[in-house]
Amino acid sequence: MKATALYEGSYSVDATKKFIPFDPSIHKVSERPASLFIFIQPFLIKTSKDLILIDTGLGYSNENGNLILHDTIRKAGYQPEDVTKVLMSHLHFDHSGGMIYDKNGDLTVSFPAAEYFIQRGEWENAYSKISSSYKTEIFDVMQRSGQVNFLDGDGAINEEISYEVTGGHTEFHQVFFIKQNNETYFFGGDIAPEPEQFQRKFIAKYDLDGRRSMELRAEYAVKAIDGNWICLFYHAKSKAIAKVKSREDQILIEEFKP
Repeated sequence: MKATALYEGSYSVDATKKFIPFDPSIHKVSERPASLFIFIQPFLIKTSKDLILIDTGLGYSNENGNLILHDTIRKAGYQPEDVTKVLMSHLHFDHSGGMIYDKNGDLTVSFPAAEYFIQRGEWENAYSKISSSYKTEIFDVMQRSGQVNFLDGDGAINEEISYEVTGGHTEFHQVFFIKQNNETYFFGGDIAPEPEQFQRKFIAKYDLDGRRSMELRAEYAVKAIDGNWICLFYHAKSKAIAKVKSREDQILIEEFKP
């Protein structure tokens, strides 16, 4: 089993919730007032049965018109058509934009051979437009595709993939566990978006329930240590794939090289 971080880039995002590419070597923070600065990286996991994509990035294309996500998958040694399962932690645009792409003027599913797995409650909330972070035109394409599998609560997709509904960031946010040969990969989505959030307690304004999210980060940090999990951090600036260790009551993050 092997995980690969599919780095899509770094971006600034302000109150308009538009993600604008941000290269620290070119741009200045002062040029983007009142902005958050985040990194985007979906993950690819190869198991004995599947090629799994976890969350799909912004769905932006490069200067050649190619979906960045497709290019990063090819650089990892695979083709987009090789992806068999797409696991969605939640449906905010920065995680779901790459579910589809613009192919010669038509919106189409990015992974034609894959099943997409989404919490039913998250899908329903996304369509209700309770937040501008959801883009319903994405879900219209997915609904017509016949490739969506709706999940209800906690459970397992197969003997290798399980999921838990956490809430916190969104009402029906979920996390994933991929297990094989005594090895566990943990994807925490926006409950555990950066490794540093396992090391400090704070309530974030971008969470639906900031206190619950803070509590969940503390809980999963302990479980990651006890279970020797390999953690995948979607918004990490560094150490996107890492293990969590404890030493003298301090939480340490150690980069993991697959």
